[in-house]
Amino acid sequence: MAAFGNILKIPELKRRIAITFLLLAVYRVGCHIPTPGIDSAALASFFQQAGGTLLGFFDMFAGGALKRLSVFALGIMPYISASIILQLLTVVIPYLERLQKEGDIGRRKIIQYTRYGTVILSIIQGFGIAMWMEAQQGVDGTPVALNPGWSFRLMTVITLAAGTSFLMWLGEQITERGIGNGISLIIFAGIVASMPSAMGNTFRLMKTGEIGPIIMLGIVAFMIAVIAFIVSMETAHRRIPVQYAKRIIGRRMYGGQSTHIPLKINTAGVIPPIFASSILMFPATIANFVKHPWMQTINNFLQPTTVIYNLIYVGFIIFFCYFYTAVVFNPVDVADNMKKYGGFIPGIRPGRTTADYIDRVLTRITLGGAVYVAAVCVLPTILIARFNVPFYFGGTALLIVVGVALDTVQQIESHMLTRHYEGLISGGRIKGRRGR
Repeated sequence: MAAFGNILKIPELKRRIAITFLLLAVYRVGCHIPTPGIDSAALASFFQQAGGTLLGFFDMFAGGALKRLSVFALGIMPYISASIILQLLTVVIPYLERLQKEGDIGRRKIIQYTRYGTVILSIIQGFGIAMWMEAQQGVDGTPVALNPGWSFRLMTVITLAAGTSFLMWLGEQITERGIGNGISLIIFAGIVASMPSAMGNTFRLMKTGEIGPIIMLGIVAFMIAVIAFIVSMETAHRRIPVQYAKRIIGRRMYGGQSTHIPLKINTAGVIPPIFASSILMFPATIANFVKHPWMQTINNFLQPTTVIYNLIYVGFIIFFCYFYTAVVFNPVDVADNMKKYGGFIPGIRPGRTTADYIDRVLTRITLGGAVYVAAVCVLPTILIARFNVPFYFGGTALLIVVGVALDTVQQIESHMLTRHYEGLISGGRIKGRRGR
């Protein structure tokens, strides 16, 4: 408790945490503001039937905003999709690749392009949702859209696109003025907000006898073990020893110390499952809008409980683990910087040989990290199919919750340790989340 009390002694940290909670509260309030022209009762009855489908999965990431069709119904997913597209394009478009290497100026331009892409995707998805809502009915046959037509479609597109744009701005404000990554915290808040009701449904099933007490205790113990495993893997890293040669500059001697390069087992963090989920949600969402037999077949194949969905999901996760690791960690730059300052890996020649060695080690541990992420991400399918768990425990949701929590705590610890206060975790700081 003394460590938490130290937070109140640092005015800047206290202000940042307060701003973060305030902006997240604004997000949660917006999730309850409905889009005009919707029959809320009919929409709620429709989503009761869709709780275990892809719609329920998407609604979990939107923090319950989709089932209310609130102004934040699209959530932050258009921004994530735009980020995916921009990062993929940096590999094939030289101009974007140059921008990525230009430092802060290039990063700002890429962020600006991402914003434009977010608005465009929001308009497209908003129009698709408007068209789809016009064709839906509640359990009693009541239309979801009160006054279908172009006025409803235009109002829905404007409302949803404006809501996503505001969420994007909100995330940037949290990152700049608050604590932690704003976009990740918004997703985190949406997932955490849906957990109490999902867990309540689980306990109600236990009371009615659909889930036995022994199975329930087993599920709880399994959840605790999975969370502990995720924390262990997210903080695990492979250390590459580095030795710096002694150098004499003027009358002083520099270098000679030993250090290491910490390579995370899961360098990409929660990005691969988020990217994979976003890509798989897009075609399945389109399939929901088009009432055609072969489109409905695609929709059935891309339900989270199907084998095909999970195989594609695992493939995308492994791909994005390698792709994003290659984007954020460049072994050639690391080797060049080491050589510039007189550093070398014992037994490895400086320069290109060092870069190849780091790349080889990183490739091997990334495979282990990708398999770990993929294994955790297929947990919901197992729990839903085998134990009738009525919510998506594990997978992308759990990785985001644990990963974002660790990153946020690490940032809070950094603020405290730089001001000579003890960290939140006794015995030292959380390691392995950001160090590279």
